[in-house]
Amino acid sequence: MTELFPFSDTVSRALVDAGLEVADVRRVVTTALEEDLRYGPDATTASTVPADARAVAELTPRSPGVVAGLPVVLAVFDTVLGSDYEVVSSRPDGSRVAAREPALAVRGTVRGLLTAERTALNLVCRLSGIATATARWVSEVEGSGTAIRDTRKTTPGLRLLEKYAVRCGGGVNHRMGLGDAVLIKDNHVVAAGSVTAALAAARELAPELACEVEVDDLAQLEEALAAGADEVLLDNFTPQDCAKAVERRNAVSPKTRLESSGGLTLDRARAYAESGVDYFAVGALTHSSPALDLGMDLR
Repeated sequence: MTELFPFSDTVSRALVDAGLEVADVRRVVTTALEEDLRYGPDATTASTVPADARAVAELTPRSPGVVAGLPVVLAVFDTVLGSDYEVVSSRPDGSRVAAREPALAVRGTVRGLLTAERTALNLVCRLSGIATATARWVSEVEGSGTAIRDTRKTTPGLRLLEKYAVRCGGGVNHRMGLGDAVLIKDNHVVAAGSVTAALAAARELAPELACEVEVDDLAQLEEALAAGADEVLLDNFTPQDCAKAVERRNAVSPKTRLESSGGLTLDRARAYAESGVDYFAVGALTHSSPALDLGMDLR
């Protein structure tokens, strides 16, 4: 495989400032580049582009959206070109960009830029698509007090980056893995015997972790509130039942957060938000958002 360079201090700092783990980004970038370079260097580029050719490459969206992942793109360029490129201009992640409005421009060797192109675009298009979809949800519930939250329905190996993209779109993250919070779902309730028993067992094993309980109806909600759940996930509740759940929460346990999940669509988002729930759990943000189409153009 072609020699790959480490990240520069500048790019590493940009990743840390974005809340990303450098080691995780390095793993993703290296794995992605290996798919293209495991059989040897870029034969097409090496045979058609003079070794001393230099140009400016612009990453430009073909349609409007919210851009996310530009520090990751620079990590790709770092890995392929080393220090042999410079940033000409860059929009901050989370920016709304118009069609044909460059989000990032870099100057470097044409061979290096073209070798890095597809990996860079694969990542930034995916992440920008998630950010764009998240921003649409955030816009639908603006002013309601409801936050848009993601799930663990992420692409294997890309969770940290995809959840970062949700933040770029104005959403908030739910748990990152299985060990940073407790989420008691229906199968856990069956295994434990009841909501109360499941919550008590979780408190005993991991008292330092926040505990959320999934409920299917208002009767289970009452049980979860009485048992002291930190959060309750309202699974497939109607907007009307969500409003009833908020009323009961306010009366019994005002500090408990309520999260609506299941049956959520953009055209019904405002009705659910007006029920007073604290969060929407939107798995579609990371499992089915279309990519934002960006291209790389040389000039």
